[in-house]
Parts: sequence; structure tokens; C-alpha cells
Amino acid sequence: MKTSKCNLSIACLISLVAIILALSGQLPGQTGAPKSSGGNRTSATRCSVQVAQVDAGNLDLAYSFQIAIYENLVEELNKTRQFAQVFREGDLKASAIPNVLVLKTTVEKYTPGSETQRAVTTVSGATKLTVRSQLLTREGKVVLEHTVNGDVRFFGSNLRATHNLARNIAKTLKESSWPDFPESTAILSVQP
Repeated sequence: MKTSKCNLSIACLISLVAIILALSGQLPGQTGAPKSSGGNRTSATRCSVQVAQVDAGNLDLAYSFQIAIYENLVEELNKTRQFAQVFREGDLKASAIPNVLVLKTTVEKYTPGSETQRAVTTVSGATKLTVRSQLLTREGKVVLEHTVNGDVRFFGSNLRATHNLARNIAKTLKESSWPDFPESTAILSVQP
């Protein structure tokens, strides 16, 4: 009986030490290295981005998909920490800040899928989205343009494709390079 209490106390102590080390993120004696802000941006030259509403183009894309792409884009871009700030379309604070780029997303192809088919066969029923993402200055000059795909092939709701698409767009932007803009450059606004 005493040995089981002793073993339990030792196990609790070891677990506590492991949790403390995990939460601290460093081993004793290690010094932390400064983390980069992502990509090739420095804090002095990082731009902000304003996410424009998703354009469905000439496709019959449900409004819920457009909103889901937009909301997931804002969330994923914030996660990358690549941009100084991420603004939504219409945010008045963005007009007062220099070096704001506009992210426009136009849906080029949409294949509606079936959650039921994916659950039964895992071969058919994929929901697929293909978009053209453009990073523009407020003047309308294209800084970066990519075609990005998002899909859900196996399990998950059809809207999961919008999350995967937004994650792929954020990843593409983070891995791409574009020209730096001087801090003093005030970029004029472009009408969506």
C-alpha cells in the first residue's frame, strides 16, 4: 500500500515537472532565439493587408461559401503573422495607414461535393475550389498573383474546403516574395 502511494507521488512529481518544462518552451540553460516574423519581411518593412470580399465571378457559388472563404482568410492571415495588421474590407483604420496591400480573391472554379458520397466511398464526392488570389497596392498595381486550390476529399463538411483554401492562400503568400515598400510611401486607395 505504501509503495503504490510512493509510486503515485513520484509519477505526479514527474508529470508536474514535464508540464512545467513544456509550458516554458525551453530546457534549463537554453536561451531563446528571436523568432522571425515570417517570410522575408522585417518589422520596419512589413505591410498590412486588407482582405476584400470574395468575388464569385460568374459561378453560382453559395453566399455561405463566399463568407466562409472570407472569414477563414482573415483568420489564416492573422495566424501567419506575416503582415503588420490584417484589415477587413471597409475598415476605416486601414485608410490612415501607409503600406496597405489589398488581397482580392476571385473564384474561378467550383465543384460541389457530397458529404454522403465521401463518407461512403472516400473516392468520390470531393468539394473543390480554385481561386485567383491577387495582392494589389491601393493604386491597383498587382504585386503578386497566384492560382490556389482548396478541397475536401475525405471526411468533413463541404465548407471544410473553404478552410483548406484559406490556409493554402496564406501559405502561398507567406512563401512568396514581393517588393518592399518604403515606410514613407503612402499608397492611395483602390475601389473594389
